[in-house]
Amino acid sequence: MSEERLDELKEELVYLQTVREKEVAQQIKEARSFGDLTENSEYDEAKTEQAKLYTKIAEIKNLVENAEIVVASDKTDVVGMGSKVTVRDLERKEDITYEIVGSQEADPAISRISDDSPFGRGLMDKKKGDTIEIEAPVGTLKFKILSIE
Repeated sequence: MSEERLDELKEELVYLQTVREKEVAQQIKEARSFGDLTENSEYDEAKTEQAKLYTKIAEIKNLVENAEIVVASDKTDVVGMGSKVTVRDLERKEDITYEIVGSQEADPAISRISDDSPFGRGLMDKKKGDTIEIEAPVGTLKFKILSIE
């Protein structure tokens, strides 16, 4: 993942461990004040929220502890991590630009695709002018690499 994504995860972890954890603890405290815990749906919901929070904290801790920082490639002759690649869909005759990122940063809605995705793997180490074929549920898709930044 990128250094920026790692920083975002660290900030989220701090927020969850400080602010959010206190909020959930307060919810549990308030729910306990309602009396009998065996029939207290507010208490059950607060405990469920606490479990979700601790799961999320554990997931983020694991990501942060095992993060491998990938530095964007300075090369513009081949596709690599951090490359912005403009391709032409040979069937639709449209040009699309994608940025190759790690799986934690992938967001196809904003044209950021993972290097682990079939399309990302198909682009890696290719050069300008290369044509790639990607197997998809709708069939084989063909793209031509127009530029690499």
